[in-house]
Amino acid sequence: MPLRLLVVASETPDQQAARRRRSGLASHETYAETLRDMDPDCIVEHHSCVEGSDAISEARLGRFDGAIFAGSPIQMHEDRPEVRSAAGFMARVFGAGLPSFGSCAGLQIAAVAAGGTVKPRDAEMEAGFARCVVASDAGRAHPMLQGRPGAWDAPTMHSAMVDRMPAGGTVLASTAEVPIEAAEIRSGRGVFWGVQYHPELALREIAEALRGQSDALVDQGLARSPEVIDSYSRHLEALDADPARRDLAWQLGLDAEVIDKQRRRREIRNFLRHLKGAASPR
Repeated sequence: MPLRLLVVASETPDQQAARRRRSGLASHETYAETLRDMDPDCIVEHHSCVEGSDAISEARLGRFDGAIFAGSPIQMHEDRPEVRSAAGFMARVFGAGLPSFGSCAGLQIAAVAAGGTVKPRDAEMEAGFARCVVASDAGRAHPMLQGRPGAWDAPTMHSAMVDRMPAGGTVLASTAEVPIEAAEIRSGRGVFWGVQYHPELALREIAEALRGQSDALVDQGLARSPEVIDSYSRHLEALDADPARRDLAWQLGLDAEVIDKQRRRREIRNFLRHLKGAASPR
């Protein structure tokens, strides 16, 4: 049977509209397109965890083979209604025993729901690529990271990170700046796999995100002007259109772990493979 997947949005309606204007799709819609590209037979449904989240029950969650939490600007260290709603939704996913995966905000939502904490990054935003992600001893043996080399780069865009893992959490990978780049979190009947980076995003989407944050990146000192960011972004778009451009890969400092979409999406692919091995007839 095809996998039935629940893609969970944590952007507010205004944030979804802003991303559609910039990129054509909201973050959860991008994730759904990635999943359909990876597994054309999968059945994807959407649900928001920040608006109307009480409308989905643990019984309904049981209809799915897995839940996947998309990224968003949600700030899980703040006491806001959407933060409480997202954590409550994730608690129901754990309670239902539904296997789950998440990128960026997804990891933060799962950590908070299970009793961990999130904090703003000291150096403000990490933008573009997480460099030299290294697996922990636990990560080297974990099926989510199967096939990753000793160190790898990955698309990223975030201003907050998991500060303290919950009791049921295991750190699977880190970088020099981000101690928790990949993790497994167990809570109740559920198991969550997640990464702080964005394996679902194409290079052109990273380019769009960088342009959208131009002013903040200039203020942070990562670029001298928006024009510099635009030039960098155009290089990313050109490499996305032609992955064989060795000149651009060299200039950007990127290798096949980022450029090749099969490798870039490795954690998602491993999660889908895990679901297919665990799926039972509904």
